[in-house]
Amino acid sequence: MSETKSPSAASSIQICRIMRPDDANIVGNVHGGTILKMIEEAGGIITTRHCNSRQGERCVAALARVERTDFLHPMFIGEVAHVSAEITYTSKRSVEVQVNVLAENILTGAKKVTNKATLWYVPFSLQNTDKITEVPPIEYSSPEQEEEGRKRYEAQKLDRLETKGRNGEVVMPVPTPDRHTKEAYTVEFSQSSLIHLVGPSDCTLLSYVHGGVTMKLMDEVAGIVAARHCKTNIVTASVDAINFHRKIKIGCVVSVSGWMTFTSNKSMEIEVIVDADPLVETDKGKYRAVTAFFTYISLDKENKPLPVPPLKLENEEQQKRFEEGKARYLQNKAKRLSEKERQQ
Repeated sequence: MSETKSPSAASSIQICRIMRPDDANIVGNVHGGTILKMIEEAGGIITTRHCNSRQGERCVAALARVERTDFLHPMFIGEVAHVSAEITYTSKRSVEVQVNVLAENILTGAKKVTNKATLWYVPFSLQNTDKITEVPPIEYSSPEQEEEGRKRYEAQKLDRLETKGRNGEVVMPVPTPDRHTKEAYTVEFSQSSLIHLVGPSDCTLLSYVHGGVTMKLMDEVAGIVAARHCKTNIVTASVDAINFHRKIKIGCVVSVSGWMTFTSNKSMEIEVIVDADPLVETDKGKYRAVTAFFTYISLDKENKPLPVPPLKLENEEQQKRFEEGKARYLQNKAKRLSEKERQQ
């Protein structure tokens, strides 16, 4: 890991790691969850370091949100991942970190950008894990840069509140259908869940789960859903905003559930939720901790996109979710086209 000073933030860092077979799927594509975990590790390090850069109460950064993240190119076994992170905005209680990921072919030296991500962190006190500490400010190169950061801060704050409002406070049980009795290409046929007991290796110094660990579990479930629907090799294409509503403590049992919401000709959207159930503090009850939408594409043996089988809808609720997914798909497609035009 190397460190350099930046004029716009307290520090920037770069983490490098070679991709091993256990980082990838059966055809050698590195799991999207592995990359998300590396992104979060870099963001967590730089934020924790910055928030402890002056005298005062010691703290550890916790991930609150990840903005939409596109997987621009696949990464493969044997390539070196270069993950660089920089703080770009601070409010009184939160930090924005922008992360870039490069994949390097160490045989040829060729590099390609695989990901660009924006993450938001909140620092929690080591003495009182329910207390959010104050964030040291950073210096901006111009008032305009600070104002743009403030606008991003207000936008993500509003979206988090809206998402939390849609989910509500009451956690409804997620049914687990008998997949073998369901028709292929239906929502219930590919719906999948994963149960995980949170242990020490999953947690920060505050005994709460690392955001990267949670995102990796979410990507695993979403990948299973996509593979069951297509029955082909699949890769993560993008992740819509991931919102961390509540912290998950050591000793909790987390239920990670995913189901197909929308399919286009070449992509699949999977909704993934994470519910946490305390084993010891049972009086606190089960709660919804994280929500997100993952988008996958289907690939052939040469890593070229394949057509995606249409999703068969069986009721009004599935139709409603499909239309909402279609709206997100069209909105993101329009954004990509607009950005492409600006770059030309």
